[in-house]
Amino acid sequence: RPASLVVADFGCGDCTLAASVRNQVHCFDLVPLSPRVTVCDMAKVPLAAESVDVAVFCLALMGTNLQEILGEANRVLKLGGTLMVAEVASRFEDTRAFLKAMTQLGFRTVSKDLSSSYFYLLEFAKTGPARPGAAPGLRLKPCLY
Repeated sequence: RPASLVVADFGCGDCTLAASVRNQVHCFDLVPLSPRVTVCDMAKVPLAAESVDVAVFCLALMGTNLQEILGEANRVLKLGGTLMVAEVASRFEDTRAFLKAMTQLGFRTVSKDLSSSYFYLLEFAKTGPARPGAAPGLRLKPCLY
């Protein structure tokens, strides 16, 4: 993707993504494994509304407050912006229900790669603000290795 796109890496770990692309990458995590990390709750990142083009969650949807975390991604993404999710396949209890819940959070499924038995790769586009209320189906099980 173009280097001009601004990226927010939620749960960035050691900032591998930021080190591997030319884009401006905002790195967020609870533990500063790199000086580039902004330590914060992923449900409250210090970015302006609609300030990033791409939000990434790579093995980072570990909080019990999934709706708030993904709602924060919606808040900081520009309209039409991309949300990328890579997550352990065994965590998905009901993938169809999860994808439906994402529509309530203001996202449209662009692509989904469910071909691996280990990891699922999901791409969404922001269609608008999240609708109020709980998003049924937005559940992930604990990791199984």
